[in-house]
Amino acid sequence: MAISACADESSDSSHAVKSQLNRAVDPPAKRRVPAEWEPQEAIWLQWPGEWEKTYEEAFAALSCIIIQYEKLHVLYQSPQVLHQARAALLNAGCNPDHNLITWHDIPNDSAWMRDNGPVFVEDNGEMRVQNWQFDAWGGRFGSDVPYELDNLVPQRVAVYLGMSLDDVSIVHERGNLEFNGVDTVISNWSALGDAERNPGYTRTQAEADLKHWFGVSRVVFIEGVPEGDRTNGHIDGIARFIATDTVVVGQCTAASVCKPGDGKTGDLLDSAAQVISDAGFAVVREPMDGAVDVDGQQFDTNYMNWLVGNGFVITTGYGDERLDDEAKVRLQNYFPGRDVYVLPMLRSWAAGGGVHCHTNDQPAQ
Repeated sequence: MAISACADESSDSSHAVKSQLNRAVDPPAKRRVPAEWEPQEAIWLQWPGEWEKTYEEAFAALSCIIIQYEKLHVLYQSPQVLHQARAALLNAGCNPDHNLITWHDIPNDSAWMRDNGPVFVEDNGEMRVQNWQFDAWGGRFGSDVPYELDNLVPQRVAVYLGMSLDDVSIVHERGNLEFNGVDTVISNWSALGDAERNPGYTRTQAEADLKHWFGVSRVVFIEGVPEGDRTNGHIDGIARFIATDTVVVGQCTAASVCKPGDGKTGDLLDSAAQVISDAGFAVVREPMDGAVDVDGQQFDTNYMNWLVGNGFVITTGYGDERLDDEAKVRLQNYFPGRDVYVLPMLRSWAAGGGVHCHTNDQPAQ
């Protein structure tokens, strides 16, 4: 497996990257999605249920880090899951009754709140919740994977927060949205334009919809599906803003499963970097300098799936001390002044994603 972004597993599908930079003539100016590095009100999680219990130790460690810096809201599926979550936090050395943790009895189906959770958007000075539709990644994990409860989560979060809710009829996951907080969103057309998600949907329609709902004047589409990625290529495993004018893009190396010039993921990432550079952004390449084995399956050491919070950055670690330490140094350079954590999360990564995929950040108002 070459690259992971929120829900990937082995597959032979990959496509060459195509590019399209769309510019609006008269963009809406009163909506804005804050960049992830801007001040936050809280981080949200959906605690893993019984079928995702192998993620629990990592979730506990993640939670213990977050509450050192900001509020944490945790959704649980049942009283049993709540009991297990509290026990996991105690085992990790932090207090489940910490004053920065709020537990929510909100039914949900899975632990990937980045994708089914709310998109927070400033609208004329008011923070609102947008509820884009969620169908478990176009049903790519099978028709028996439930998602109906996940699709209701944004509505329940909006009610709790007392925020207005905008329902959007388009299927799209937040893990495929990367904002610079000013005028641009980067997204992978292969996921948004997936016929299983949005049959008959066109780039022209998508451009207009993204500009309308997010207030951006530029939409940068990359295209292509990394090998093994069943999200159809979420952007948060491929390209991430680290400043309003700078984007980090993954890069295959001789030491990774994917290879430079392989006609697959290696070329996809190189082409994505070129698309973003052509759009006028500075591009920094983030190398995948190794691979790890999980239950006989090979995964690249992709550190792109980081979460930025108030004073911290957390990314997925792989248990290779040298590679994890080198990645930590790179992230410290990307985000100076923030504490950087590399959190072992192999079970989550093997199942489909990392820290960013599991979390949903709520901007400060």
